Amino acid sequence: MSDRENPMAHDSVYDVVVVGAGAAGLSAALVLGRARRRVAVVDAGEPRNAPAAHMQGFLSRDGMSPAALLEVGRAEVAGYGVDLIDARVDQIDHGFFVRLAGGAVLRARRVLMATGLRDGLPEIPGVGDRWGRDVLHCPYCHGYEVRDRPFGVVATGPGAVHQALLLPQWSRDVVLFPQALELSGGDRERLTARGVKIIEGSVKRLVVRDDELRGVELSGGRVVPRDAVFVQPKMVPRDALLTALECERDDSGWVVTDGTGRTSVHGVWAVGNVADQRAQVVTAAGMGSVAAIAVNHDLVEEDIERAIESARAQAPMTAPCVPAGS
Repeated sequence: MSDRENPMAHDSVYDVVVVGAGAAGLSAALVLGRARRRVAVVDAGEPRNAPAAHMQGFLSRDGMSPAALLEVGRAEVAGYGVDLIDARVDQIDHGFFVRLAGGAVLRARRVLMATGLRDGLPEIPGVGDRWGRDVLHCPYCHGYEVRDRPFGVVATGPGAVHQALLLPQWSRDVVLFPQALELSGGDRERLTARGVKIIEGSVKRLVVRDDELRGVELSGGRVVPRDAVFVQPKMVPRDALLTALECERDDSGWVVTDGTGRTSVHGVWAVGNVADQRAQVVTAAGMGSVAAIAVNHDLVEEDIERAIESARAQAPMTAPCVPAGS
């Protein structure tokens, strides 16, 4: 095992420990590594976008696979001396002692959390198996790739109306399955004006044949042919470590950060989907860069204070001035 794989093989005190090696975490590590900070990135290997074959909307990386992006990113940050540690963080103590599964402990001056979120999917047969393939969430991420094909929107909450209203930009054949969602008169008027059809009834399952989505089956047995289905998952931030550190939250339960990702707890930043459920890959990468610069500036101020304190402690005592002729 190399030094980069074994944090206990060397002095394990870091300027910054980044938890999470997605686009946000690696982007932050890249900036901090280039700033000649001692950085470790700890990652448990569970990227949110692993089911997706490609990512879109990232300038110069459009169409690249998420796995390839992370592979390139890890190589880039390693080139600047960043330690990449494949492990799970079990606990972060105030101080900051970052405790890894297996017993290793890293000491950090600052912590940057980029642990992302998990998608809670509706318990409809077929949804989980097709997630990231032809069962989708974000039209900006995947709409172009399934353009001009029959879409279905399976409602899991009020946001489905907005999703259905957005999708006709990519297809003229959009059907909303509201299920238990009560549509107001205004909702129905807007959907109709947008050309979205509404089909009542409970969704029983997705119909898949020859490894392709074929349609949406309702509880009564009717199958509505569809080539792509959009759902809104329940987005749950992976923020247990932030909870344990007692970071302030907003009314929706998400951790509160400023424009740089700084939380209410001194020395703790949160970036990417753990702090913003709307962040796409390119957005998360930008958030990581912004946070890294803020973290470095914070460390610079601390470095200056420490240097002043050290200089004052080492300065010789000045002899008292004795008046002439005394």
